Amino acid sequence: MQITNFYLEPANYEADFDALHYVRHEVFVLEQRIPPEVEFDELDRQCHHVIARDEQSRPIATGRLSPDGKIGRMAVLRDWRNQRVGQSMLRFLLEKARQLGLETVSADAQLAALDFYRKAGFVEEGAVFVAAGIPHQTLRLLLQPLDKSVRTAKPAAASVQAMRLETLESASAATLQLIADARRQLTIYSRDLEYALYGHNEIVEALKQFALRNRGSGVRIIIQEPANLRGQTHPVLELAQRLTSHFQICAPVEAEDLQYLSAFLLNDSGGYLFRLLGNRYEGHWSPNLPAKNRRLQEEFERVWQRSRPCTEFRVLGL
Repeated sequence: MQITNFYLEPANYEADFDALHYVRHEVFVLEQRIPPEVEFDELDRQCHHVIARDEQSRPIATGRLSPDGKIGRMAVLRDWRNQRVGQSMLRFLLEKARQLGLETVSADAQLAALDFYRKAGFVEEGAVFVAAGIPHQTLRLLLQPLDKSVRTAKPAAASVQAMRLETLESASAATLQLIADARRQLTIYSRDLEYALYGHNEIVEALKQFALRNRGSGVRIIIQEPANLRGQTHPVLELAQRLTSHFQICAPVEAEDLQYLSAFLLNDSGGYLFRLLGNRYEGHWSPNLPAKNRRLQEEFERVWQRSRPCTEFRVLGL
């Protein structure tokens, strides 16, 4: 079966657990009869994972890189084999290893997969051994270091004059730009996480990728009217539940804060988006206007400090 359209992305063990589990269960547990308690281990939480998806975003393959540089759990669904999915994932993991500063990587490969690793430059090391009832061979690869040429610091970006927002489409495009430009922090002040804006698939995926870029990234959200979300599902809240270490959500309690009519989004690169009314999309934005960003950040901090944690979403199962 010849299928060619797929893409790779880094996977987070918590956020993408179902997809990782599905592929590995199909390949290792069902096909190869490896016991589930052997296939899924505590090391998974410490590893860097990659996942391949088809055009409909369905998981088709996965692999992992452990902190000590061992590549493993390389699994490709049957219909996608012999279509260079595995090679693409291996290149992805090798590049990740270089980024982490690793000098060598290893793999404990099943004997049937030896040629796969040999073609990538791996060399056998030691004797054949048996794991989970299957013969394996350790292989090792010496990595070429990344180019560490000195880079001059970039000058501060010039401020960009505010631009008008008049439609949901323009607000969505600006939101995507601000998320893409964020380094480590995003700040959202909303009426009720307006579904037409924050429920959009592209924006949810952008928030997910931002949160997964590094362990220190964070998204703080103030929801002014959380009662509006009761009994409903919202993809941002579902994402926040899966990536609890990256998301914090609060709700105002002071009368003054509850009467605030506007909504805004801020990043830590000087960008902002301000909507005059929280349930509409007219307003203005800039990818870099630090003075306005600071004023809105001060407003957010003032409300945040006297708001309550929004714990009811966990109770509601959102």
